[in-house]
Amino acid sequence: MSSESWPPPLKEWVAKCLGQMTDTNRAEAQAELRQVIADAFMNKTLWTTDWAGVQLQSLLPRAPPVVNPLNSLKRKLNDTSSTSNKKSKKTAVAKNAASNALDYTDVAALNRRAARFKREHEIERQKGLQSQTGHAQNTFSHTFSSHSDSPFHGDEPEANPDVPNWDRFTIVGTSQEIYKDYLRLTSEPKPEQIRPYPVLQKTLNELKRHWREKKKYTWICSQFKSLRQDLTVQRIKNEFTVMVYENHARMALEVGDMVEYNQCQSMLRNLYELGIPGKNEEFTAYHILLLLHGRNRSDLNLYVGQLTDMQKADHAVRHALAVQRALAMGNYHSLFDLYMSAPNMGAYIMDHFISRERVRALIVMTRAYKTLPLSFIQNELAFETLAHARECLSENRGSFFQNPNAPDTDKILDCKPAHIPLVEAFEEKYRKVQIKGAV
Repeated sequence: MSSESWPPPLKEWVAKCLGQMTDTNRAEAQAELRQVIADAFMNKTLWTTDWAGVQLQSLLPRAPPVVNPLNSLKRKLNDTSSTSNKKSKKTAVAKNAASNALDYTDVAALNRRAARFKREHEIERQKGLQSQTGHAQNTFSHTFSSHSDSPFHGDEPEANPDVPNWDRFTIVGTSQEIYKDYLRLTSEPKPEQIRPYPVLQKTLNELKRHWREKKKYTWICSQFKSLRQDLTVQRIKNEFTVMVYENHARMALEVGDMVEYNQCQSMLRNLYELGIPGKNEEFTAYHILLLLHGRNRSDLNLYVGQLTDMQKADHAVRHALAVQRALAMGNYHSLFDLYMSAPNMGAYIMDHFISRERVRALIVMTRAYKTLPLSFIQNELAFETLAHARECLSENRGSFFQNPNAPDTDKILDCKPAHIPLVEAFEEKYRKVQIKGAV
């Protein structure tokens, strides 16, 4: 969770709490502060809580110890004959007086400290409004990290690979270079090596232009990873950040780079959950199709069960859910129609499991029919050409044609001898667990 998405009342409340902390209660108060914010984040009440009315128990004034007057009277009678005890009593009284004076001084100091934090927070807020970077530097995060480690330092998806000692090295870049190859950070990043927000905006536009001009994906990918790294180092999380990850994810889909796609999608889910606008429904549909590819039914059912009505009403999400139903019911005619009409870049993800479903469909078809024209198989299973349909049968040991020497337009598949080899090929290719093939 990033504090960039926290509401202003929450930031002001935390600054106020920090100003009220002393050496005696700081550890307890910081722990309670972290817990309160974490609970609000988990309950999704960061924006609905009246933070001005929230009181940390650890910052409440401590009641003085209750003195039994009977015991005090006994001590007084016992101490009248002892000079040393009188001195001890005077010393105790003096200490109590000093303690009371110190408490008063502490209250005044706390008020001054709270006022100072409020002024600093307002100054930093004004700086942020004047800056074109918007979210480039989070004011509150800087204030909070100056007193303690961030309570959420382990929640950032890209914290560990790119930013050692996450909170400590949050900086604002000064580099004006448009292009920069990706290098994993192994030491503290320097401002002159990091591009600020306006430069990163130019970088994205240039990379999109290069992609349209069909530049090599290897170079484009390195540039995007470097761009993402600069965003991460500077804690920039806004609509531009979402746009960067969405663009990189689509490019990765287009070339079949599922490693980079999954990294982008993981970050996008985090950004969407923070309430940052983007193409949430589009990537929700992609995630459903990926779960179908991985045949992870438990995660799929859990994910689909958490969809909102708004998400379910989206065209792309409805399409992905229709694919799920078609697979569950074994309706292959509907499945391949959906494959041909997939919105956005859904077909690129379906490409990863459509071959598996074609073999499964061929198993069903060869069990139900005696013969099948190759042209029917091409149309029913959405092959681009007759040659692709014939090659699929051959690769899966199912090319048993009644007229093997006839042209593809006239070939007739003999289903009975083809059925068993297709089943065996499917078992060998897709039933076995392939660890290296994880999505």
